[in-house]
Amino acid sequence: MYTTILTNLENGIFQITINRPDKLNALNVAVFADLNGALDEVYSNAAIQSVLITGAGPKAFVAGADISEFNNLDKAGIMHLSKAGQDTFFRIENSPKPIIACVNGFALGGGCELAMSCHFRIAAENAKFGQPEVNLGLIPGYGGTQRLVQLIGKGRAMELLMTANMIDAATALQYGLVNHVVPADQLIGKAFEILSLIQTKAPIAVAQCIEAANAVFDETKNGYAVEVAGFGKSFDTADRIEGTTAFLEKRKAVFTGK
Repeated sequence: MYTTILTNLENGIFQITINRPDKLNALNVAVFADLNGALDEVYSNAAIQSVLITGAGPKAFVAGADISEFNNLDKAGIMHLSKAGQDTFFRIENSPKPIIACVNGFALGGGCELAMSCHFRIAAENAKFGQPEVNLGLIPGYGGTQRLVQLIGKGRAMELLMTANMIDAATALQYGLVNHVVPADQLIGKAFEILSLIQTKAPIAVAQCIEAANAVFDETKNGYAVEVAGFGKSFDTADRIEGTTAFLEKRKAVFTGK
């Protein structure tokens, strides 16, 4: 079905693996097409409760965009590519189901941007992050200038954007770019542990948490109003009745997503 990614669904967790290890999993038009196809599955398949994204092989999550594709484009073409990439990453960011990036090596350029579009990130100890576009006479085009500032603050983001320096996993943890750093062989297991826990919670409430938190950075929305609406939406569900009843009865809630 896909030519550049692998997918697997296990216990409600949908694993997407960028599978171009010989190219360090670089993003190209085919990868974006496959990612969008996988995201169609995420949005439409009720059996998928949560998602993790990682890269094939031991070296790279995604080492950047496939620069060879750039040389055939003019200014209008490259701006279209940038917008299309942003749109794909917006679909990840706004997914009502949690999506974790499992960064197993280099996450540079578009790879760092892909990781940042996920709801949060777990890194292997050998992970490296950076936005080296200025080395090519370019800037990040898939949302990197915006999300890096949101995640690590303006000063640190400005330095990384303008120097093209890479940071290691320990520094990424210190900066707040990643939530956890684990040995490489524990990376997927850690994601499964977290996602399995999230999957025991009320799915509608989880989706409303994502929407409300994303509204913080959306100038078209009042985040507090989004929260009020989400509070009302989650209140008016069978899961809220189950959750409050279970709490009062001192038992574990069993949520159905309704």
